[in-house]
Amino acid sequence: MTVRILIVGAGGVGSAAVRIAVRRSFFETLVVADYDPARPERLVAEVGDDRLVAAQVDGSSADSVVALIREHRITHVLNAVDPRFVMPIFDGAFAAGATYLDMAMSLSKPHPENPYVETGVKLGDEQFAKADEWEAEGRLALVGIGVEPGLSDVFARYAEDELFSEIDELGVRDGANLVVAGYDFAPSFSIWTTIEECLNPPVVFEEERGWYTTAPFSEPEVFDFPEGIGAVECVNVEHEEVLLMPRWTKAKRVTFKYGLGDEFIDVLKTLHKLGLDKTEPVMVKGVAVSPRDVVAAALPDPATLGDTMSGKTCAGVWVRGTGTDGQPRSTYLYHVADNEQTMAEYGSQAVVWQTAINPVIALELLATGVWTGTGVLGPEAFPAKPFLDLLAGPAPFGYDSPWGLEEKPL
Repeated sequence: MTVRILIVGAGGVGSAAVRIAVRRSFFETLVVADYDPARPERLVAEVGDDRLVAAQVDGSSADSVVALIREHRITHVLNAVDPRFVMPIFDGAFAAGATYLDMAMSLSKPHPENPYVETGVKLGDEQFAKADEWEAEGRLALVGIGVEPGLSDVFARYAEDELFSEIDELGVRDGANLVVAGYDFAPSFSIWTTIEECLNPPVVFEEERGWYTTAPFSEPEVFDFPEGIGAVECVNVEHEEVLLMPRWTKAKRVTFKYGLGDEFIDVLKTLHKLGLDKTEPVMVKGVAVSPRDVVAAALPDPATLGDTMSGKTCAGVWVRGTGTDGQPRSTYLYHVADNEQTMAEYGSQAVVWQTAINPVIALELLATGVWTGTGVLGPEAFPAKPFLDLLAGPAPFGYDSPWGLEEKPL
């Protein structure tokens, strides 16, 4: 098939996806679009590939997305902007007949009376509510295909298919030893999204209970990450994997814990106390502004921090249960990105690069017909081995980015 891709968003992850994709031959055209047309124009000029086109789009308008898809005969849309814009881009792709991919799902809303016990509107609920429409039209929305969610979900599928006969818990664990020189506080990923994830009630899944919530930063544990990262304290955080994995695996429990560190947690708690995490606009000298947007504007753009950043970031799934040999097993499947390497090879800092490589691999698998499906599907709905083979395989066949497997104490 002729593949013509639209990437909505020319920020850190969108730019990294472009730099990764241009090394591959599976597509004919790649349009990179942003609300600020100067951003994709700079990127296209910098990368210098004849298949690239820069464009302007309003990600908050499904009509704007539809018009751009039709103008360039787009077959696949990759949403690379923050989750506020998921539904307009998702709906626009559907209306224009394109396959849709994203790395973060539609936003949640806490339970109005009991937010730290019961779920309200869950991550992805708005998208899953339209799954029948996508399936009836024979179209595919592949949701949550970044690194977390995304690669972590592929690892879960692989563990269930290849390594375990029964899974007691799929525990996504994310940690890093990244340092940004010259800044007292500089998140390596979108602070808007980080606030959303970390201050909303975390969701846990248990087979007998279903989905339920806890307080932010609950159940702290120290997890030992591989490749020199070492021990990092991790806490419960709201994340899509907990909403995706139970739909396509038989795991009895699913959790997500993020290695934030005491300082980061203190900053987030302070933002919350001051109301600076809110998205609803407030009036400031006659101008309506969102407090969270102000925080994001005051901090450095994560996409620009690569040259001042050092260290590694690790994403993975800790799987506990019964191995295929009938014996108890505890295994961590993981992927590590080293900032020095990603900057040298791609000019993208490690966190955004590690997020961006996975949807590009998924696009290639869809383009070549290795992955097929209809409806609104998570990464767990597809065979894991072709994905992991492409990820780790040496170039030019693969993406030359090995993943690891580490046995943990029972």
